[in-house]
This record gives sequence, structure tokens and C-alpha cells, in this order.
Amino acid sequence: MKRTAGDWLLDSFAYIFLLVMSLMMLLPILNVFSKAVSEEWAIISGKVGIFPVGFQLDTLREVVTSTTFSHAFLLSVGITFVGTILSILFTAVTAYPLSKRFLPGISFVMVLFVFTMLFSGGLIPNYLLMRELHLINNLWVLILPGLIGVFNLLVIKSYYESLPEALEESARIDGAKTYTILFRIILPLSMPVIATIALFYAVGYWNDYFGPMIYINDTAKQTLQLYLQSVVMEANTSTALNKSVEDMMNMSPEGIRSATVIASTVPILVVYPFLQKYFIKGVLIGSVKG
Repeated sequence: MKRTAGDWLLDSFAYIFLLVMSLMMLLPILNVFSKAVSEEWAIISGKVGIFPVGFQLDTLREVVTSTTFSHAFLLSVGITFVGTILSILFTAVTAYPLSKRFLPGISFVMVLFVFTMLFSGGLIPNYLLMRELHLINNLWVLILPGLIGVFNLLVIKSYYESLPEALEESARIDGAKTYTILFRIILPLSMPVIATIALFYAVGYWNDYFGPMIYINDTAKQTLQLYLQSVVMEANTSTALNKSVEDMMNMSPEGIRSATVIASTVPILVVYPFLQKYFIKGVLIGSVKG
């Protein structure tokens, strides 16, 4: 089909629009990175834009080697890893029976799940519930309340429904039980959507700030996001990093904050390329069913 001048003009506008939007999201990241690796005098004088001035890695090294940062970082890694594994397991297993429309009462159960997406008890009832369950200042409080995301559950359920029913029927004829079918047939075929949902869960656990702020009062159980908040809000950054004033003598507070943001963001950016090939495929197949 021959393309007209209007088609070329529309495509050009779309590319320019996407380029501008990409730059709008990329420029702030470049600015923060540049401040993290620029010299102190350049940051204080306001000469750092999207490119570093006087490249150095001392600030990043001081941030990463801080014992407080390392503890909070490892804590967040553990919570993200355990939370993602458990969330994927429980969500995948829960979505399987919900994808069977012939089960009695399945529509009512689905209404109950969707209801939780629209209404909640509120902050104070949730806090009182966590207190009664003895989860305050317990790291499990950052995992258990969000163990199953209803939106993620619906995506996986829709993916299950898109798989041919003949696969399960032939497996049952061969004597396979329900859990054998789920773990040895359905889940291996669902890896695109599982990887996509795993990324959603991992980003959610890694970036969770509100939960630790409400439920965690012990500084020894401070997650990376709470640590980042303390660095940003603390007037004396050496106190937040648990470093001496002499160690931070040639580093600006703004550079330290920027280095902390970069160090906190890099891990999740490293994980994304390994799951990118599943991302679009998993979401589309799991959410669109013809």
C-alpha cells in the first residue's frame, strides 16, 4: 500500500513526540547522575547540567561503602527477592482455579477479589490489624499485605484462559493431577507473563516507601527507601551516611544525595534488561484475549 504525504507527516509527528517525551524523562536522570560524579565546586556554583563537570567517583564510593547504606541495601534486596518469589507463587496458584469458569461460585469469588481493588479499610484499620497480628517492626509486614496484587492476578488469569484446554485434557488422560498440570505444564508455558508480573512485583517491593515508614520504627530495620529519605531530608549528610565530617569534607550535600539516588536506582535498572523480552509479550498476551 502506497504511503501518502499525510502518512509520512503523521509518522514524523509521532516520532518527534515520542523523542520529546523520552528526553523529558531522561534529562532529570542525567542531571542527578552528573551531580553524583561532578566536583564539589561545580555543584555548589550551579554549573552542573546534564553533563558532569570535573568527573570523580569519590562521592559514589563513599555512599556505597557506608555501612548504613550497605545494611539498608541488603535488607531491601532480601525483601524484594523473597517478596517477589512468594508473590509470584501465590498469585500464579490463585489465578489457576479462578481461570476455570465451570467451578461453582467462581463469579462470586472474582467479585470479592475485584472489590478489594476498589475499596479498602483505610490506613488506621490496616495499622491496627498489623498490630494485632504482631507485625509492627517485623519485616514480614512489608511482604504479606501485598502478597497478591489483584491486577496481576487478573493478568495471569487471563493468560491461563488463553491457553488451549486440550493441553490439560490430554494431561489428565495420561493420569496427571491438578498440581502436576499447573507446575509442569501451565507455568512453563506462562513464563512470558510470569516474568512480566515478577518485574511488577520486584519494582513495587524495591520502591516501597510508605509501608516501611508506617510499620517500621526500628532504625536497624530501615529499608533503602527510608534510608534515601533520611539522606535527602538530613541537613548533615555525614550523619545519615554514618561517616565522619573529615571523610565528607570535599563532597557537597547535593552530590551525596544524588549519588545515593543513583546507587538506589541502579539495581532495578540492571534487572530490567533481562526481563525486557518478556515484558511486552507477557502483558499483551495476558490482557488481550480474542
